[in-house]
Amino acid sequence: MSSEALSQDEINNLLAALGSTGGGATAAAEEAPSVSAAVPGFDEFGGGTSDKKNYKLYNFRRPDKFSKDHLRALQTIHEGFARQLGLLLTAYLRMNVEVEVVSVDQLTYDEFIRSMPSIIMVSILEMTPLSGQSLLGISHEITSSMIDRMLGGPGNAEAKPRALTDIEQSLMRRIIDTALDALEESWNSFSTVSMGVIGTEDSYNLIQVASPGEIVALITFEVTLGNRDTGLMSLCIPFPVLETVMGQLSAQRIFHRQSENVPVEERDKILSRLHYAKMPVQVFLAGTQLTVGELLELAVGDVIKLDRFATQDVLVNVNHRPKFYGRPGQVRDKLAIYISEAIDDEEKLEGFGINA
Repeated sequence: MSSEALSQDEINNLLAALGSTGGGATAAAEEAPSVSAAVPGFDEFGGGTSDKKNYKLYNFRRPDKFSKDHLRALQTIHEGFARQLGLLLTAYLRMNVEVEVVSVDQLTYDEFIRSMPSIIMVSILEMTPLSGQSLLGISHEITSSMIDRMLGGPGNAEAKPRALTDIEQSLMRRIIDTALDALEESWNSFSTVSMGVIGTEDSYNLIQVASPGEIVALITFEVTLGNRDTGLMSLCIPFPVLETVMGQLSAQRIFHRQSENVPVEERDKILSRLHYAKMPVQVFLAGTQLTVGELLELAVGDVIKLDRFATQDVLVNVNHRPKFYGRPGQVRDKLAIYISEAIDDEEKLEGFGINA
């Protein structure tokens, strides 16, 4: 290998050559056609035709295992549970009790544990025949108020949280059994499940029903006792518990199962009244995406490129929700839509400006 060193002039010449090469590449890039013009399936507004594959960001550390339809189904199930539990506790405690679902979320088990208070009554539940365990937590505001009421007091909550005594845990077990009866009845609208308590703790930190990174469904309830004391109750269901029944977990299936339990005479009476109810039906041909500047510059004679072909089906919305695909046509002198296919999963719907 040569030991000769480059002179300053040779170094300057090399730097000048590199600069000219970069400039040439920049110029070539400026002269190259844009991606939207060169690649089939893309339009000048950044939108795509029906051949364009949609994508979404995916977080491998916190994947979304519950779809929006799954979360809506869980909310439907536990709204019925909240109503039933409120009625049962009102009769049992002889004071007005209101229970309301405030949120249905998915998060990791570690995030759930860190978001919970350090002192809270936690019941470990088994949901036979589903595998795994779930957690039902009740805040100290609710437990102390209920215990005070069961011991003959007015139902006042203690200001400072503390662990429950053995006698207080025995009293709260009656409340838990009442809650499980209501929860089991609500879950039977979806699937036959038997609820049972296998243990009780005063902190989530002492319980490990899932790995820290496992996704869980968290249903949060707000409980109001005597129109004054308010606290939270939470139900944590790990994804593996529901994994075997995820294909059946949908709001539509729950509605159909509930309707099957209604006597035929009552169902016919309800349907006969619903026959006269009017619902808006809308038809969408296609959609696209424009910037505000492009929208302001629109003039007579301009052509807007849509994200659907003329030969493809249109979208039929019922009560502002996508329900069917259809084909436009005419019956005598009236415009009409021929229903060609039902939409099973709204999240897989593409086009019509929805994915823009």
